[in-house]
Amino acid sequence: MLVRTALQSAKYSYRTLAKMSSFEERKWNSLSERMSSFHEWFKQEFNTLYELADGSFNNRGMNLSLYLQSARQFEHHLTTHHTIEERHIFPVLGKKMPSFAADHEHIKSHEGIHDGLESLSKLVRKWKQDPSTYSPEEMRACLDGFKDVLFTHLDQEVADLRGENMKKYWTLKELESIPM
Repeated sequence: MLVRTALQSAKYSYRTLAKMSSFEERKWNSLSERMSSFHEWFKQEFNTLYELADGSFNNRGMNLSLYLQSARQFEHHLTTHHTIEERHIFPVLGKKMPSFAADHEHIKSHEGIHDGLESLSKLVRKWKQDPSTYSPEEMRACLDGFKDVLFTHLDQEVADLRGENMKKYWTLKELESIPM
């Protein structure tokens, strides 16, 4: 029978709306999801550097030189990530979202993080030149010096890119044109 009851039509409409709503929500959250995957990787790498700083990198088949190389790579990857954000993503987001504008929250966090990364880079160079001076305590103190600003920033940036926040500033069509 081709005639639908009002209840059948309502159920059909609800399922269609739920599917559309779910699809649209994924679109709204796409920037946050993509950024989250990068940021979770940075947290994991940071935590690994911290954990292995005590010399337990030897238990994982690494020597000091390889451990220091992984610290250098972490610094390089995070600097590259922030450079891309600052040159290509934040200028677009900052047009409508104050926290991404120049001289605001996220840029200031980057500055604090990069002070810590510069300290890390200096230590890595020092220990590469003279491995006998390596100090697990000094390495962990350096990492402790910027962990809070780094992790808070990584989490806050993802939160600011979540769909419910993006809806305050963008249309879905505009959102889909943001380069990321």
